[in-house]
Amino acid sequence: MSAVQLVGHGGLDQLVHSHDVPTPRPAAGEVLIDVHACGMNNTDVWVREGAYGSDTDPSEVSSWRRGRSTLTFPRIQGADIVGRIAAVGDGVSRDRVDQRVMVDFSLYHRPEGDESLADIDYIGHGRDGGYAEYVAVPAENAYEVTADIPDAGLATFCCAYLTAEQMLDRARLAKGERILVTGASGGVGSAIIQLARVRGAIPYAITSAGKEQALVAIGAEGTILRDTGDLVAEVEKVVDAPVDVVADLVAGEMFNDLLRILRPEGRYTTAGAIGGPVVQLDLRTMYLKHLELHGSSQGTRTAFRRLVGYIEDGSIRPLLDRTFALSDFHDAQRAFMAKSYIGKLVVVPDRHWDTVGAPHAP
Repeated sequence: MSAVQLVGHGGLDQLVHSHDVPTPRPAAGEVLIDVHACGMNNTDVWVREGAYGSDTDPSEVSSWRRGRSTLTFPRIQGADIVGRIAAVGDGVSRDRVDQRVMVDFSLYHRPEGDESLADIDYIGHGRDGGYAEYVAVPAENAYEVTADIPDAGLATFCCAYLTAEQMLDRARLAKGERILVTGASGGVGSAIIQLARVRGAIPYAITSAGKEQALVAIGAEGTILRDTGDLVAEVEKVVDAPVDVVADLVAGEMFNDLLRILRPEGRYTTAGAIGGPVVQLDLRTMYLKHLELHGSSQGTRTAFRRLVGYIEDGSIRPLLDRTFALSDFHDAQRAFMAKSYIGKLVVVPDRHWDTVGAPHAP
């Protein structure tokens, strides 16, 4: 089959598009998926670059989970998998063949009912993912979806929206509360805006110029430009009440200002740091305001099932910017890293391009 394999840490040259990768066979308890679309994520880039650092050296080349990494090369990345079940392994009903599914990419390593994420892994890291024509996954991770959403649109939900929902769970975002979202135009940020509205909360977006109206259209109550001289003052102008929760995907130089913006006993939750992972923190801001700080990554089975329900009942909608053919993967990742889009970029295997893909902008 055709697939894009990550052959080592480094630049785009470490991503190799091959036509002779063995097609996987589903083991017992697994299904084989004919991949129709697979969304792109920041984790793809950070794993390729080995950008996760270590506990003692933030510049050390290291994969996701740092010293506990399960990454081996070559690895097919791609977590946001949508397609149809083509075959099943032993113990899986043949009635599942031809089901249209989206994949919960998390590998939980704990029994049903145990919601701990302490030793979680994911498809596309600990085992091969969806930047390929076929992928084998545990049958329990493949959820049938009947919503009238195109495959490329459905592939925008998996990782970004699960990550967003888990962040809101960790922060206990409630109806009527105000939440400030950084990196709001990206996949996770735009998901937080929609999922906050599902909960009856009021989201505000920090973004770059030119993206404001698109974020208002998906539910942002107001927007703040990230390059403003005084972020705290600008937020006070836009938000009409104290900020209860900050959902941060940027960090970097704005980190301490975000804590200043929070009300006393407010909650900060993060699942990314595209603006810089090493930050300055005035601990007095944290302890004098009785703040809570939550780290978050991926999500629980319960959160994913809730997400599928939101998709089926139309509570959330896809925010698809562009699709790319699998053979144009380098172009896709360059566009992803440029961050000039709103929502998600999705990769489509070339053999499904005529039915799933669409011409993309250069």
